[in-house]
Amino acid sequence: MQKILIIEDDTVVRENTAELLELANYAVITAANGKIGVIKAKKFVPDIIICDIMMPELDGYGVLKILSKEKKTQHIPFVFLTAKTEHKDIRKGMEMGADDYLTKPFDESELISAIESRLAKIAILKERIEAKKKVDIDTPEEQLKTLDHLKNYFTDNGEEHEFKTGEVIYREGDNSNYIFLIYKGVVKSYKIDEQGKELTTTLYKDDDLFGFTSFMHNIAYQESATALADTTVFRLSKQTLKNILYKNHGVTLDLIDYLTNNVSDIKGQLLQMAYGSVRKKTAETIIQFSKKIKKSADEGIRISRSDLASVAGIATETFIRTLSELKKDGLIDIEGRNIKIMDIDKLHNV
Repeated sequence: MQKILIIEDDTVVRENTAELLELANYAVITAANGKIGVIKAKKFVPDIIICDIMMPELDGYGVLKILSKEKKTQHIPFVFLTAKTEHKDIRKGMEMGADDYLTKPFDESELISAIESRLAKIAILKERIEAKKKVDIDTPEEQLKTLDHLKNYFTDNGEEHEFKTGEVIYREGDNSNYIFLIYKGVVKSYKIDEQGKELTTTLYKDDDLFGFTSFMHNIAYQESATALADTTVFRLSKQTLKNILYKNHGVTLDLIDYLTNNVSDIKGQLLQMAYGSVRKKTAETIIQFSKKIKKSADEGIRISRSDLASVAGIATETFIRTLSELKKDGLIDIEGRNIKIMDIDKLHNV
């Protein structure tokens, strides 16, 4: 039996709508406001969501925004149910990703028709996905032609893991059994020198691959990797990736280009760390973090001073003093742990 979640703060409308759908042989879950609706959507993962717009606590737009960012709920058909009839409200809902829009009062046939059409669409898409999966199961590795195909293979077939800010993904010396793709988040790789000082070697962002070691020899990870923000990754065994590359020369060449570009970026960063002035290192590091975390110039980045200093190759105390100088010069602003770029051009030219 297909499940429908009704999020509606009006008790009469909620109960009447639930009764109509139950008589139509649907399993109905109800929520009296947006916050409860989000919780129940994540818990029960319904086949379709019917949601009022104007509600206390959290309105329908807020519910859609939250659920559209969750992997297990982002593809659930979403139908707004509202008394509003202005065109701008309808357009806003559709632009946010709503599938349909019913205006109260509505009759039973309108409601059932909207639900049936959306469920039919989802059923068709699922059939196509299953058919595609069947083809991929028959010859999955021969279907990969580009690096984008390889990344899709990671998300379709890899193991999903979530790491909170500061959690270690792997440590230097661990067996290098897996290659990782970042679905969302930021990861730093780093080494610890003989004096116990941490040296950040690379920053990875959404859609980046990391964790590479030798495909031919059993070499441990040569550095550690830690999440700098809440991060979701997909991982494949090194042996699986090796088999894919063996059968798909196009993917192999794309991956070589990708790794070559990474090496060039790392060389540039290390040269900057070795020979750049303290002010230049600090400015470049702020810009680099801003790009990696995908923040625009007018948004703040929230990263610990020690992580920033580690990437810049500067003592934390020196880094903090230099931040203060850049703030006095009007290039950045500092509020607590947030650093906001005020003049990106001048920061580039430090």
